Amino acid sequence: MTENSQQQPAAPAPELPTQYAPAEVEGKLYERWVERGYFEADEKSGKEPYTVVIPPPNVTGSLHLGHAFEHTLIDALTRRKRMQGYETLWQPGMDHAGIATQNVVERELAKEGKSRHDLGREAFVERVWQWKAESGGQISGQMKRLGDGVAWSRERFTMDEGLSRAVQTIFKKLYDDELIYRAERIINWCPRCLTAISDIEVEYQEDDGELVSIRYGSGDAEIVVATTRAETMLGDTAVAVHPDDERYAHLVGTEIELPLTGRRIPVVADEHVDPEFGTGAVKVTPAHDPNDFEIGQRHGLPNLAVMDERAVITAHGPFQGLDRLEARSAIVAALRAEGRIVAEKRPYVHSVGHCSRCKTTIEPRLSLQWWVKVGPLAKEAGDAVRDGRVKIHPKEMEPRYFGWVDNLHDWCISRQLWWGHRIPVWYGPNGEVVCVGPDDEAPSGEGWHQDTDVLDTWFSSGLWPFSTLGWPERTPSVEKFYPNSVLVTGYDILFFWVARMMMFGMYAMDGVPPFHTIALHGMVRDQFGKKMSKSFGNAVNPLDWMDEYGSDAVRFTLARGANPGVDVPIGEDWVQGSRNFANKIWNATRFALMNGATVEGELPPAEQMSATDRWILSRLNATVAEVDAYYEDYQFAKLSDSLFHFAWDEVFDWYVELSKTTFFAGGEPAKVSARVLGEVLDVMLRLLHPVVPFVTETLWTTLTGKESLVIADWPKDSAFRDAEAEQEIGLVQQVVTEVRRFRSDQGLQSGQKVPARLTLDGTALAPHEAAIRQVLRLQPAGEGFHATASLPVAGARVELDLSGTIDVEAERKRLAKDLAAAEKEKAQAHGKLGNEAFLAKAPDNVVDKIRGRLAKADADIERITAQLAALPQK
Repeated sequence: MTENSQQQPAAPAPELPTQYAPAEVEGKLYERWVERGYFEADEKSGKEPYTVVIPPPNVTGSLHLGHAFEHTLIDALTRRKRMQGYETLWQPGMDHAGIATQNVVERELAKEGKSRHDLGREAFVERVWQWKAESGGQISGQMKRLGDGVAWSRERFTMDEGLSRAVQTIFKKLYDDELIYRAERIINWCPRCLTAISDIEVEYQEDDGELVSIRYGSGDAEIVVATTRAETMLGDTAVAVHPDDERYAHLVGTEIELPLTGRRIPVVADEHVDPEFGTGAVKVTPAHDPNDFEIGQRHGLPNLAVMDERAVITAHGPFQGLDRLEARSAIVAALRAEGRIVAEKRPYVHSVGHCSRCKTTIEPRLSLQWWVKVGPLAKEAGDAVRDGRVKIHPKEMEPRYFGWVDNLHDWCISRQLWWGHRIPVWYGPNGEVVCVGPDDEAPSGEGWHQDTDVLDTWFSSGLWPFSTLGWPERTPSVEKFYPNSVLVTGYDILFFWVARMMMFGMYAMDGVPPFHTIALHGMVRDQFGKKMSKSFGNAVNPLDWMDEYGSDAVRFTLARGANPGVDVPIGEDWVQGSRNFANKIWNATRFALMNGATVEGELPPAEQMSATDRWILSRLNATVAEVDAYYEDYQFAKLSDSLFHFAWDEVFDWYVELSKTTFFAGGEPAKVSARVLGEVLDVMLRLLHPVVPFVTETLWTTLTGKESLVIADWPKDSAFRDAEAEQEIGLVQQVVTEVRRFRSDQGLQSGQKVPARLTLDGTALAPHEAAIRQVLRLQPAGEGFHATASLPVAGARVELDLSGTIDVEAERKRLAKDLAAAEKEKAQAHGKLGNEAFLAKAPDNVVDKIRGRLAKADADIERITAQLAALPQK
């Protein structure tokens, strides 16, 4: 790969077209970057490494705005670090997405009238691999559309041979260290997908249900319990009350009748019960509720399962064979007939978990599963943040992280699927259990069989920061690129993916955390702050916006909204604004090139430059320093905003406009300004490149004739500052702004030329008269000039001849009305601020707001008074 310091001039680029057409530029540019190997990383280089892994998208997925947002931020970071001379690795890859991928292929089979069971396990898994080869991974092409600078030669898949070896290795290590075990516990069960699912795969929503209060027992031995899942009462094995609840003290240790079943169940005392909630008594169904399971464990209660894997009732009696929802209605009816229903509430809105894949209501279910004992692993993951080895950004997110890792329950890692990493455990005919590592030979012979479950997808993705580098071997890539420099990910998976990577990374890599920094971002929402969803009708395909406005416009919009840890609203009109910004950069650079802007030769010494030249160079270097500081603090919104205002306001609207008279006049001053403008554009395009890579690459290579911005050097703050020039141009800006405001107030068009006399002698403004006239469209005060308005500003005076351009009397009346309104506002604010009783009671923010109103009223009065004085007198 070409080194930053070794870029060679390319053949002179053609002149820029009159308009920027992203569709004609982006695809070709990206292909060229990849062909030249700019994004590849060399573990043998002596450069300092900078490593980021891509949060692996599902192989079933396609690029959505959340992906585009996250990828834009990572790409900006890695492009900048590459330009700074780091050996930069952005590691790409995809997740096999066990349940999601299996569902996709099963739907394909259903179209053929088949199920996976018709094929058998081996043939079905082969079918999934075939689907992946033909249809999976479309997101890779979409990532290229966005401009992702990933090392494609290193692309990994969580089911490839190397990562499968890593999975098997760490499973056996955990098993041998007694950190993996098999036990019956309550898990999230999807009756449609027929598998346990992780917490992150459960979506909660407010559903209309029913709350029924049921009388258990009779007479003195009577307790009322309430439930939203009446069907589970068939599996009750106790009623629990709080130990200090005197209402039920006489019943603790006795048995009461469980309606409909003929069974008697004990009343137990347990601290978990809230005596203030409802009747202070709860039914206990250990096989169908996680809290009840814990109560059951404490009191030695039996676990009575009353539903099968499809949520069909298996309990003996008239309800056997009914679906859970059918059974619910039937059981409530039967209880009502026996006079056992004390109260019913419908609808009863409550939070219900649903499978994120198929939207089926989740059923808590007691099941024999494989578990990771997370206690010691989670402690290490928490300590690494507490002692500063890993920094969470923004720091305000740390309590959420600690709240999770400090209270982790053991992790259910087995899934009842066929697609995934099969659990490497074999069972023998005489009860033998053997865990097999990647280099071990699996047991064979009659009666031996492998566990049928596969591992949770998060198990393999938890190894991502080091398995993608070749672990368990200590490869050169592991030595060079582990640990990662930063993890950029959404706060929504802080608890799941991030915590698992922290635990596995420190366990597998001798206590070395997988990253130095965890930079958390928010979620992309629509322009009204609402979550994007197909069901809401507000979901956006970013490819549509890329087609319409270009990838740079989408990227810049996303980056400009990216405040750390905060959700990002985005609307199409904002993308249009970013497209306009890209066009502005294009047009301004085109103008600069037409006027001789160049990067050839050294910058002239400061004494040869005009104040305008020195001012823009001073502002340029201040911007470099500001952008660098924001990058180091992951303040993408602020750095984007800084670049936007520097480029649009200071370079295009001020420097270019103020320099036009110099360019038009020609001569040595024009040559100096052309070199300064070339320098400004060179550095500005470098600064913008990580966020808007396509348009900047096209413009920079045209400007400089060099090979590529991707491998250009990142700008450095030269420390050049010129406070005197900044002050001088500040006066020019003040004059221009005041006269523009006055013209606007008079209803004059921005391009309308007006005769004017400028009295600038004795001020720093004198050298800038031609530029001021150019920007303000002010003609010389020729013969017959009659000053109808006089504006004192910045120690100078601007007199305008507005004869025939405005209705002076109408303007005087309008201004007088505005002045009266401002004076009334001032009086009201003064009155409140002078009221001691009000000040004693009003919150500080209210008082500050009134002070702001007073300051604005004072400014308005001063401005309007000056405008009235400037009007022609009668």
